[in-house]
Amino acid sequence: MSHADDHVGTRRDFLYYATAGTGAVATGAAVWTLVNQMNPSADVQALASIYVDVSGVETGTQLTVKWRGKPVFIRRRSPEDIESARAVPMGDLVDTNARNANIAADAQATDENRTLDEAGEWLVMMGVCTHLGCVPIGDGAGDFDGWFCPCHGSHYDAAGRIRRGPAPQNLPVPTASFSDDTTILLG
Repeated sequence: MSHADDHVGTRRDFLYYATAGTGAVATGAAVWTLVNQMNPSADVQALASIYVDVSGVETGTQLTVKWRGKPVFIRRRSPEDIESARAVPMGDLVDTNARNANIAADAQATDENRTLDEAGEWLVMMGVCTHLGCVPIGDGAGDFDGWFCPCHGSHYDAAGRIRRGPAPQNLPVPTASFSDDTTILLG
C-alpha cells in the first residue's frame, strides 16, 4: 500500500468542506443584511421618545404635542376638573378599561388610573378619537366638560373616558412619566 493510497479522497473532502463553509458564510451575510434592513432608521428611533416641557402649562389649560405622528393632549386639570372626574360612578362609563400603558392592562377606568400623578392634576392622552381617528376638540368641550369629536359626535369626560357617542373606547394613555418637575417623557 502506497502513501498516496492512505489519503485518497482527502483533497476532495477538503474541497467539499471549504465550499460548504463558504456557502454558509455567504448565506449568513445575506440573511443578516435582510434582517438588519428591517430595523427602524435613526430618525424613527429618535422619535420613539420625546421630552415635553410643561413649565408653561397653566392650571385648567392644555398643551398638544405631536408624537409618533399623532397628537397627544397634555392637560393640567383644575381642582374642579379632578373633582368632577372622580365623582363619576363606574356604571356610567361606556368603557370601564383604563387603557393606560403605564399600569396593568385590566385596570378599571377610574380617574386615578388615568392620570400621570397621584393628585390627578396631569392627564396625558393620545388625541385621536377611538371611533374613526378624528382629533377631538378639547378645553371643556362636549356635554361632559372634556373633549368632543366633531366628526361623529363622541363625548369624552374630563378624564378622557368615552361617555356618549359612537366611539367604543376611552382615549388611550401613552407610556409617559415625569423626568423632572417640569418635563414629561413620552415613550
